[in-house]
Amino acid sequence: MFETMHGASGIGLAAPQIGKSIRLFVVDGTVLEDEEGMENFRKAFVNPEILEEVGTPWEFEEGCLSIPNIRENVSRKERLKIRYYDENWNLHEEVYDGMKARIIQHEYDHIEGKLFVDYLPALKKRLLKGKLADISKGKVDTEYRIIAPLKK
Repeated sequence: MFETMHGASGIGLAAPQIGKSIRLFVVDGTVLEDEEGMENFRKAFVNPEILEEVGTPWEFEEGCLSIPNIRENVSRKERLKIRYYDENWNLHEEVYDGMKARIIQHEYDHIEGKLFVDYLPALKKRLLKGKLADISKGKVDTEYRIIAPLKK
């Protein structure tokens, strides 16, 4: 999954994005050199469970490998506590904040069946409806393969 994520220039990838119905995602924030503390943020999260999300919500422009060429502001809480297994089946319970929390929340949403566009206001969703329909039909230019559920 790390190889697939890097091939698409992503910083996170969840198993459902590659057609796998399992509770797994990977993150690699090491490419975000300007963000403090990201130099070692490369992890696999197996069977994760967000235990709490706290703090003041903050907006940031997000994109997604599943929805290429669309970026929008999404509001997320600034801190979370998560329990998960790593790739060696060691159990962890950790707290993350800032950009690390945001990346985890975004990828966690995928295993919960959500996309970042689900957080957008109704008007914004209506404005994006045509682009989203084209993406679901595979009518989008990307440097990587996507799963287009309505492609014939």
